[in-house]
Amino acid sequence: MYHSSTYTVESVTSGHPDKVCDQISDAILDACLAQDPHSRVAVETFGSHNLLVVGGEVTTSATVDYEKIARDVYRAIGYPDDLKIVTHIVTQSPDIAQGVDTGGAGDQGIMYGYATDETPELMPKAVLEVHRLAEGLEKLRRSGKFPWIKPDGKTQITAANGSTRSVLVSVQHDENIDNASIRNLLIENLIAPIIGDLSGIEILVNPTGKFVQGGFTADTGLTGRKIMVDTYCGLAPHGGGAFSGKDPTKVDRSAAYMARLAAKNIVRAGSAKKCLVSVAYAIGRAEPLMIEAVDEGGRDITHHAKQFDFRPAAIIERLGLRQPIYQKTAAYGHFGRPGFPWEEV
Repeated sequence: MYHSSTYTVESVTSGHPDKVCDQISDAILDACLAQDPHSRVAVETFGSHNLLVVGGEVTTSATVDYEKIARDVYRAIGYPDDLKIVTHIVTQSPDIAQGVDTGGAGDQGIMYGYATDETPELMPKAVLEVHRLAEGLEKLRRSGKFPWIKPDGKTQITAANGSTRSVLVSVQHDENIDNASIRNLLIENLIAPIIGDLSGIEILVNPTGKFVQGGFTADTGLTGRKIMVDTYCGLAPHGGGAFSGKDPTKVDRSAAYMARLAAKNIVRAGSAKKCLVSVAYAIGRAEPLMIEAVDEGGRDITHHAKQFDFRPAAIIERLGLRQPIYQKTAAYGHFGRPGFPWEEV
């Protein structure tokens, strides 16, 4: 668990190239689950300079137009340009299916869940604020009052000894607005309303001085390349498995959600101020190889975590994970936001 007194966290907007890919992968997952709740889905999306490639493995009775979903998501995010889209999605390996069909884990790996009593959402305050800044950029853009804001953007907060030291906002913008105007408008309409008193805080807005080209025009995007933004922004460990585009038999996703639920319950019950839950699996096997929990002092509180059933089928059942709920997880973090079953204590 993270104990340093100085740390930095970041978020990105829904129009960031990596996040566009996450949202397309999760939109395809949702489309499959909506028709066939037992769909097995592992879909990756790659975008680069007017080209979008969607590939992966699916086992489903659903009939899905992958190209149309990708195009619709891209347009809905706010990009008007036309992409060349290539799709290559095949049937999942029967070697994997034979272990998962019996309720086993869809892969090996280590997953973590974290909670802290720092905020009512049981998330670190800086993590909540950095996501609010990124989502706030999108809200300003969609309000219609700031037509110069474009979809791509990033935010970052550095904190020291519990107080914010610097705030960084990079926003894609229209050619015909200068950086001083962007800075003033964002301080007034975004940064001050979210952070509060800005005295003593360094404010950085578009530090290069210009951010006109964005999205796939300027940058390449890939599903699963913002795993820290998706979780705890580096303030807790990460097993390395991405979430987006994966159905809930993939424990990378479902066990991380369950570990978060367990950590939240342990903190909410007063058994710890901060709690880190770790769980590990073998492919095809239902019982975890490891369940561990520690509190803010590193003390072993595993007995609390073992009250939760971490077998994949039990997680799916308890959290209702066969619903098409995933596209809305794919921007601004999977944790600390209302409306997701793993956030309900």
